[in-house]
Amino acid sequence: MSAFESLPVELIADILGELDIASLTIVSSLSRRLRAIAADPSLNPWRRPILRTLRNPDGEYEPALKHLSIRQTVSRHNWIEILSLGKAEYLLFEMTLPNLAEAEWEECFRRRFLPGWTKWRGSSWKMAFLKVLHRVWHRSHSSCTADESWTKYIILNRTGSGNLLEASSRNYSPLTTFHEIKLQNNLAHLQTQVRLVVEFRDVRIIALGVLSKPRSSFSVNQNARLLLHPPGVTKGADEGAHAAPAAAGNVSEGSEEGFPIAPLHLSVVGRTARAINLKDAYRPLARPLPSPCHANYPFYTPGGEDKRWLGNEDLEENGRQWVGPMMITAQLIGPQTKYFEIEEGRTFLQDIDLVVGPGRNQYASLTWEDMKAIAPWVELTNMVNGPGLGH
Repeated sequence: MSAFESLPVELIADILGELDIASLTIVSSLSRRLRAIAADPSLNPWRRPILRTLRNPDGEYEPALKHLSIRQTVSRHNWIEILSLGKAEYLLFEMTLPNLAEAEWEECFRRRFLPGWTKWRGSSWKMAFLKVLHRVWHRSHSSCTADESWTKYIILNRTGSGNLLEASSRNYSPLTTFHEIKLQNNLAHLQTQVRLVVEFRDVRIIALGVLSKPRSSFSVNQNARLLLHPPGVTKGADEGAHAAPAAAGNVSEGSEEGFPIAPLHLSVVGRTARAINLKDAYRPLARPLPSPCHANYPFYTPGGEDKRWLGNEDLEENGRQWVGPMMITAQLIGPQTKYFEIEEGRTFLQDIDLVVGPGRNQYASLTWEDMKAIAPWVELTNMVNGPGLGH
């Protein structure tokens, strides 16, 4: 033991980080030096074992995590990770929660939930966090809509504007709503395409649109494409994300991918160029924090669940492009929203299966604030609250 404790503290902390939570709890109490290292926020050997159990694909957490709040050697910042990534039912009904400062509860809230959900805040951030967490868990396991009788969603028009609309939560069906939109735009003969934009711990953003081979660029929805394919970012053949040189600070080494060769509308080119010149245009999204399957968002995340790139450059499958309006909605994540079981194992849901099937009919409101957080590079010419052109 004396030989181990004589090692540099950084090396000791790195070794402790390879232990599971239960073993680290025991080792941290063996001596004063090990206890001091375990309690040092700058070394924080707890972070890696905590993240390993939170990201367990089977969803099973270590038993020692349940009462970790009674351990004084656990850095308080670890609780922001736990409360941001942990399962809702586990945090609500099984775990012993710590005493955190108001600023720490606020950070947990903003990392876990959409920005528009701050409307539920009461007298404190702790109350807001637990209230929204229970509401999300309840709605994802039932058909109750008492807490939110109207569900808001966003329409990206081909003209560059957007509309924030709402529908009765009890009868809300994105497929039905989007079919009516297709009828209004003479697109009912085309099949609805569904894409998963990004997934968070309790909710995921879904886009519904139409792919076609238009005779001219008049009907092409450039903002629909920009939402799914951030300007200058593509998925290469090696399943890695590449950024064009103008994407400040985010250029992948060895990338030969550039901007789309096909011509874009002049107004879109101008808006794209301005977005790419911003140094923080493609910083990893942290508020809210994406799920591990979209950890690199807005860049491509390997693993098989990031299906935004299904074509090359500005063309989608088989040379088709997004035409007409695109509908953006927020779907609550439940036990049956991510995958279905088959004999070979789990298969992740894609396209129309994202919104069709049991347990996939619970949605939350999406606001302009959420849209700006998720896709700040999409610049709308006009944001209209309600139907119409906003005049």
